[in-house]
Amino acid sequence: MCGIAGLFAKTPEFEAELGHHFAAMLVEMTDRGPDSAGFAIYRDARPFGQIKITLLAPPGFSWPDFEHRLRARFAGILGLELHDTHAVIVATDWAPDLIGWVRECCPELHILSSGGAIEIYKQTGLPAKLVEHFRVTDMHGSHALGHTRMATESAVTVAHSHPFSTGEDLCLVHNGSLSNHNRLRADLARRGVHFSTDNDSEVAAGYLTWRLASGDSLEQALERAIADLDGFYTFAVGTREGFAVLRDPIACKPAVIAESDTWVAMASEYRALAHLPGAAEARTWEPAPGRIYSWKH
Repeated sequence: MCGIAGLFAKTPEFEAELGHHFAAMLVEMTDRGPDSAGFAIYRDARPFGQIKITLLAPPGFSWPDFEHRLRARFAGILGLELHDTHAVIVATDWAPDLIGWVRECCPELHILSSGGAIEIYKQTGLPAKLVEHFRVTDMHGSHALGHTRMATESAVTVAHSHPFSTGEDLCLVHNGSLSNHNRLRADLARRGVHFSTDNDSEVAAGYLTWRLASGDSLEQALERAIADLDGFYTFAVGTREGFAVLRDPIACKPAVIAESDTWVAMASEYRALAHLPGAAEARTWEPAPGRIYSWKH
């Protein structure tokens, strides 16, 4: 049992308030996942040719030493912004070169995300701790996805927490369980998808990365996922342009969606949506089994 939440801004005015409302949604999911939490936020999109990479370091890691080596190796580093154990690099260099260098020189670092807009933050402990630590209420953004975890299949660590990102500006949060993730992980690894944990949700993200790289749209990739991913799940998937929601054809994992003139929101339970402005008048529904719902800017 885990909790997932997503919030999509339909107006610039709501983008400025996104963090405030999203933080409350995440805290409302505490009972569904008290051992760790995380979120992906899409904000401050970089122009074409620039990339943001979010890194997670173990306690005591020397960020100044890392930054010195980074700037000595790459001329196109535009900035490195620290958030305690996390850091966001902004660079003009081609992403695979930079990501490959990070993996080789500092294997203790986890690459949480890369892309033009996405940033991912996560940690163990209650969701309220995460919200306070990263000052989520002060954040603006176009959309965000979050997850509160009750670990049942892998260790309670920061790295095992959601969201998972395995491709440019793609992330996934997942409530449920996949039964064929070990076989899929091996198949996808042979196709060049990189995994950093044994979590089944990371395999689902890797599957979508592979399908998008093969030319599918997000909707086409999710259609294929219905056939190729065995298990019970509710997925919320983020891209640079927006997000999508999919429940498996049996749909035993809970989900609710609401849409107003200024926002779209989804969560595992309605109480996460009830505080949103205009929630009482918003169109609210339970997503149908096996049907894809998506929104884009």
